[in-house]
Amino acid sequence: MKKILFVFGTRPEAIKMCPVVLEFKKNPQHFKVKVCVSGQHREMLDQVLNTFEITPDFDLNIMQKGQDLFEITTYVISGIKEVLNEYVPDIVMVHGDTTTAFATSISSFYKKIKIAHIEAGLRSYNMNSPWPEEMNRQYIDRVSSYCFAPTRDCADNLFNEGVKSIITVTGNTVIDSLFYMVRKIEESKNIQTQCLESLKLAGYNFDYNSGRRILLVTGHRRENFGEGFYNICHALKQIAKANPDLDIIYPVHYNPNVQGPVFEILSSIKNIFLIKPLDYLLFIFLMKESHIVLTDSGGIQEEAPSLGKPVLVMRENTERPEAVTAGTVKLVGLSTITIYNEVQKLLHDENEYKKMSKMHNPYGDGHASVRIAECLK
Repeated sequence: MKKILFVFGTRPEAIKMCPVVLEFKKNPQHFKVKVCVSGQHREMLDQVLNTFEITPDFDLNIMQKGQDLFEITTYVISGIKEVLNEYVPDIVMVHGDTTTAFATSISSFYKKIKIAHIEAGLRSYNMNSPWPEEMNRQYIDRVSSYCFAPTRDCADNLFNEGVKSIITVTGNTVIDSLFYMVRKIEESKNIQTQCLESLKLAGYNFDYNSGRRILLVTGHRRENFGEGFYNICHALKQIAKANPDLDIIYPVHYNPNVQGPVFEILSSIKNIFLIKPLDYLLFIFLMKESHIVLTDSGGIQEEAPSLGKPVLVMRENTERPEAVTAGTVKLVGLSTITIYNEVQKLLHDENEYKKMSKMHNPYGDGHASVRIAECLK
């Protein structure tokens, strides 16, 4: 029996790791499973854990107001050392490109414990974008014994770089989570009612009969802080004024670098709804009911196409080029006028909208977690 330790600390990591945790726990004859969270995100992380009904065995609880990358890295390295000494896992499972994953991989490497990297091989090949995630991910791939690549292109990146680990193409586990949540929503009228009530409490009164379309916005990336966020906000202001029949819903990240410009520029506009970050189930419900998604996130580039939603990405490049190639995602950068024009095109050009919404999602079939467990058996 292999002793497995899952380590994650942010909301996006939790969304993509929880279905893998649940799959491994279905196989007690093969795996002894424990979960450690860093608390790099606190409230948003806990929301996801509650949704998937997962209770961590270890909680580093590193979250502090105003923490920077130096502090996050230091706290995770020192905290995870104690967990590794206590549990002595055979394999440490990390995900993606976060500081939690990076610091955990350093610690595990120092202890000569095997690392399994879920969502390996994504590349922008620009160390400054996404920053510091591109460096984090490349380092983790180099020290991992197992690399679980979501797509063939990601696996090819690893092969071409000479990565010596066991490389397996699995699909992306975010699609596992997405389908799990969509089933929960569709199979329960009670959950649908709860979602409507929760949205109302959050500040948006959703009405199926209103005929109003929804532009769902998310934005939080470090490299967009400052001028980038001001450009985004000015674009949203112009879109709102040009389309009074459109509702723009923006769950605003808690980071003050995001909240500052967002509330300064957008708080008084009638058809823009600035709400608190939503729990995962509620966010999927809202994404399912939206018309277009405008984001600088990574995971949403993978999720929204499975729901037939065109995704405009407010970044200059992406480590997820498969979706751009497939036509489900378009990079629009951080120019106010470009963001405005691309949203307008999807709102008013039916052919352009259909072209993006009906493309094939390259990120898998919702069985990535099974493939990962099968590999490690």
